[in-house]
Amino acid sequence: MAGEPTEKTAERENPLEATSAAAGTAAARLGIDDVEQIRVRGARVHNLKNVDFVIPHSALSVVTGVSGSGKSSLAFDTLYAEGQRRYIESLSAYARQFLERIEKPDVDEITGIAPAIAIRQKNSTRNPRSTVATATEIYDYLRLLYARVGRTICLRCGHEVRKDTLDEIAARVLSLPEGRRFYVLYELKIGADGAAKPAGRAKKAARPAVETVREMLVSLQKRGFGRLYQDGRVFEFSTPEDLLEVDFAKPVYVLVDRLALSPDIRSRLMDSIEICYREGRGEAILQFVPDASGQSGDAPERLVFNERFDCKNCGAEYQEPEPRLFSFNNPYGACPRCQGFGNTVDFDIDRVVPDKSKTLAEGAIDPWAKPRYRGLAMEMKKYAKANDIPLDVPFYDLTPQQRDAIIDGDRSQDYPGVKGFFAWLERKKYKLHVRVFLSRYRGYAVCPECRGTRLRAEARAVKVGGMAITEACQLTVKDARPFFDGLKLTAMEAAIAEKLVEEVQQRLRFLDEVGLDYVTLDRLTSTLSGGEAQRIQLATSLGSHLVGALYVLDEPSIGLHPRDTERLITILKGLRDLGNTLVVVEHDPEMMKAADRILDLGPGAGEHGGRLIFSGTLSEMLDAPQSLTGRYLKGELRIPVPAQRRKPTGKFLKITGARSHNLKSVDVAIPMNLLVAVTGVSGSGKSTLVHDVIHEGLQAKRTGRAWQDIAERIDGDTLIEAVEMVDQSPIGRTPRSNPATYLKAFDTIRDIFAATPEAKKRGFGPGHFSFNIPGGRCEACQGDGTVTVEMRFLADVELVCEECHGTRFKQSVLDVKYKEKSIHDVLQMTVREALGFFASHPKTTARLRVLDEVGLGYLRLGQSGTTLSGGEAQRLKLAAHLTRQETAGILYIFDEPTTGLHFDDIQKLLAAFRKLIEGGASVIIIEHNLDVIKAADWVIDMGPEGGEAGGRVVAVGTPEQVARNSQSHTGQYLAHALEERNLLSRN
Repeated sequence: MAGEPTEKTAERENPLEATSAAAGTAAARLGIDDVEQIRVRGARVHNLKNVDFVIPHSALSVVTGVSGSGKSSLAFDTLYAEGQRRYIESLSAYARQFLERIEKPDVDEITGIAPAIAIRQKNSTRNPRSTVATATEIYDYLRLLYARVGRTICLRCGHEVRKDTLDEIAARVLSLPEGRRFYVLYELKIGADGAAKPAGRAKKAARPAVETVREMLVSLQKRGFGRLYQDGRVFEFSTPEDLLEVDFAKPVYVLVDRLALSPDIRSRLMDSIEICYREGRGEAILQFVPDASGQSGDAPERLVFNERFDCKNCGAEYQEPEPRLFSFNNPYGACPRCQGFGNTVDFDIDRVVPDKSKTLAEGAIDPWAKPRYRGLAMEMKKYAKANDIPLDVPFYDLTPQQRDAIIDGDRSQDYPGVKGFFAWLERKKYKLHVRVFLSRYRGYAVCPECRGTRLRAEARAVKVGGMAITEACQLTVKDARPFFDGLKLTAMEAAIAEKLVEEVQQRLRFLDEVGLDYVTLDRLTSTLSGGEAQRIQLATSLGSHLVGALYVLDEPSIGLHPRDTERLITILKGLRDLGNTLVVVEHDPEMMKAADRILDLGPGAGEHGGRLIFSGTLSEMLDAPQSLTGRYLKGELRIPVPAQRRKPTGKFLKITGARSHNLKSVDVAIPMNLLVAVTGVSGSGKSTLVHDVIHEGLQAKRTGRAWQDIAERIDGDTLIEAVEMVDQSPIGRTPRSNPATYLKAFDTIRDIFAATPEAKKRGFGPGHFSFNIPGGRCEACQGDGTVTVEMRFLADVELVCEECHGTRFKQSVLDVKYKEKSIHDVLQMTVREALGFFASHPKTTARLRVLDEVGLGYLRLGQSGTTLSGGEAQRLKLAAHLTRQETAGILYIFDEPTTGLHFDDIQKLLAAFRKLIEGGASVIIIEHNLDVIKAADWVIDMGPEGGEAGGRVVAVGTPEQVARNSQSHTGQYLAHALEERNLLSRN
């Protein structure tokens, strides 16, 4: 029996046979006969059903399938986990304890695996010091560039700060007329340890002790010095009686050498200067001797050189540039006031001026609008009139210079400013009412010393190409590229910095190519979206030039406009052509068309998925009837354009003068009770409009907080009862969170079990059937069903609880049955099975039916929320909202709800949206997916470009109206999508 091929074995061997055509294609492209492969046999991670598959090396492979079919389990939990685990296993036990501990995937065999790098679709960075420049290593190269070729400009007088180098000194001295004689001297410091004594208040210099002078002179003689110089006279050590005439209370100099100006003294001059630098604490003096006539000619009387890094014009000292001076993570370079964070706990300007639409005359500065401090408001108005600062202009319309003048104050005009006012209050903090008053205006504010740039003044004084490192980091990627491309350096600077500039230029180009040209280099990585963070990682990977690695990417096209997808594909192909293997979890049709191999998982989701439906090239997929993805790509199945769109009913949410981030005083009207899609290229202001203006503005207005700095007016908000943000974040962070508890269906299920005769007999209430509270749960594992054992440098071992055997409940609770099923048996049911089981309980089935309608009928009731994908979590939240009895007047906001969704899942998502709208709700979605945009009732297209070139409304109307707008990038792609569907419907 063991030698006979079973049906399951034969089933597993088919995908391997199907890989030959794709491997041949990759071989033809690479010009070799035999292509190495990653070969996986018997993968059983999560819902994978003993899957066998092959991934060719140095190829771009796309893994697709419906949501929950096992794509992430295959790509991340099998391929990446094993690649990473094997690499970590090769390290020492000591090193392994500091690294991520990865469990061995449940798989029979994996061969040909390479060290793996995962680029996931989430932003896990919360470090307040991490920026785009530091994450991409651009800042490391910039620090080295500014340390090596930067020029320090004096903050006081604007002259260049520099050290007197030996070569520069020699060149300057030898340029003087020949023949002149001069002495090379350094000042003799007499005191403790040869150091100069601290200056006191005495008018007369203290005379050093005779013993100290004697010891100093003996020391000089031992070191080979034989002459002193003072007031134009030379004193020889060989004639001690001469030394009695030296006044050691006055400056005394050691004579190092006597020279006459001529071209052949260069080497000797440099040696003498070097001796002076070493012995004279970094200072050398050239004293010119008058000729026989007593004239010194064109030569100066004295030249003073030093190796201190200071301004030769005003004497201000600076720190010599080195890489750590430009690091805000190092105390040496960080701003001393904010320790490199860029902000401090100080008065918050947003609290001091809560309503920036008010003018100075109307009391824009809130603390001065109080009766106690109105006198200061009068002083401010006098100062404003004297300095031509308008009092009748909204605060946000004042120029930055005018705002700074009002806030910083001017001592010369006896105006303390807002800063001076709060500094005065700080001195009165011993009074309770002053502390209470200060607390109203305290918050995180931009550091007043570094202005949010994080670096100390000495670092900001260093310039390359006329720009400080902080100014370079404030540029967007789009603006930084021409700056570094056109950087003009001297021949010597170019020899030093050529490689550094090249690395910076290369990384900027990668950032531009992945569609992040609108991002500034100093932007915090914690503020990036998941898609932006993923593309930052991708750009960093490109810059590292790794070869022979396995890259596993999670939907890199998310957050990208269709216009930028082609650029992303080019980058991925470049990474492949370097000799890397790419496995991409993706639903984008353009990405699939560019793939060397496609793996389609299914046929369904959850328990109904986990099988390899197809593996091969795109052309083979289009001819494979069993592939659901292939049927959508071929056009057999499609997401239809609505036969009739809903029309605006006259009810609008109107935003006037929206100006957050890059929005350019945008006016927009959002029709209620419709599906409204907000579109535009990356960085055009979509998220700012929806999250920061609509969501935050409505919430602020409802709670009485200040919202006027977001927009001038928000009208129509009375039509909205509540605002709900539905995102893809997990439903819970513990294994105990599950679909049944999230939908409140478990409450009714517990009531059903508590009502059974056996439960009443034992005195069990609904609480005994909960694994979240003590009573009926297993206390050994506290209702988790598993016990985790920490293994230090090995992966933590998760063992099934010996007490309850993974059921989570005590045996006495499990003995209570309903229709021969225990509470544990019910939690193991899928949603569809539970609908039939609880058919006689409408309260329970009403909640569970919604899960089935949004395409989650395959989930188990007790499935841990931590195992759900982003798309599943979002649809679960959507289902929870659909269970509401009343949704009228609720505004739902979705940010890219198609993330992780297959074409088939999008159909179900759109059906759920329609149900919400039919219930009287309004839906706003930020979206790039053309299938969703063409199904929307109304489209608001932002642009025309990203960053500062965006922030405007380009087109508004139905998808057909936007498609006809020649200025809209979205419209051009939307026109193709509508045209394709029209052609297909005619055929």
